[in-house]
Amino acid sequence: MIARGIITQLRIGRPQVLAGHRMLSAYRRQPVAGPVAVHALGLEGDQVGNTRVHGGPEKAIYAYPVSGYAAWIAEFPALADRFHIGAMGENLAVDGVDETSLCLGDIVRCGTATLQIAQIREPCSTFAAAMGTTRVVKAMTRSGRCGWYFRVLNGGHIAPGDGHDVIERPNPAWPISRFTPIAAGKAGRHEELAELTALPGLSAYWRAKLTRRLADQQA
Repeated sequence: MIARGIITQLRIGRPQVLAGHRMLSAYRRQPVAGPVAVHALGLEGDQVGNTRVHGGPEKAIYAYPVSGYAAWIAEFPALADRFHIGAMGENLAVDGVDETSLCLGDIVRCGTATLQIAQIREPCSTFAAAMGTTRVVKAMTRSGRCGWYFRVLNGGHIAPGDGHDVIERPNPAWPISRFTPIAAGKAGRHEELAELTALPGLSAYWRAKLTRRLADQQA
């Protein structure tokens, strides 16, 4: 086993008006006992409010490390009651692994499903609205406490208590924590960008975005 985690909660949601705002969002996902079927677009019964920026095959399932919440509480103690499992809108709350121990492109066995880390989560206005402050958006970008999105390689079923087991690692040189400052535009040498544009498993969105950045550097 390359890296082993445990799914402590499985969460799904349906679009509803976010409290205090007019936006329609499935952000407030609720825990379910499972097992839940997994298909190409994610967990059975899980939906998104804004399909323009959320959901799709390369954002099918969103996972967040349980350990990340302690750092959020330390940075925003006045908002401590808001930083609990589920506060990031995640589908999978995962213990035992995080952005430093997982790599882009990792192939992960969760229950009977096989998933692949396709990209990081980028903070948006929905995150700010849910947490009640825009400060968290910059904090996520700066800290890299972003979690990870999966594409589904093989469907199956996932339940709380199942493993989050990395079974293949095509890109051992690219932990998520190395990628996040590049994604934020704070780093990224020419050689790194060139490598990333061809990185196995990286989403088409990020390949295109980094290809444009590489072209700008060359210009």
